[in-house]
Amino acid sequence: MNNTNDSKFISFLTEELAVSSASISIAMRHWQHDPGPLSMILWQYGFVSLEQLEKILDWQDTYS
Repeated sequence: MNNTNDSKFISFLTEELAVSSASISIAMRHWQHDPGPLSMILWQYGFVSLEQLEKILDWQDTYS
């Protein structure tokens, strides 16, 4: 992710998928220690459902 898409991605997560800011913060902390796709970290820790993960991946295909 780049800086321009970061805020758009966070907005998408909070506004479209209703992922809490606290969940995103926790996932970001894990991501800093174990870099990988943030979408997968959100899913692995149960912050998003499989259906939401699919929407995230579609969004990333469109905006990355």
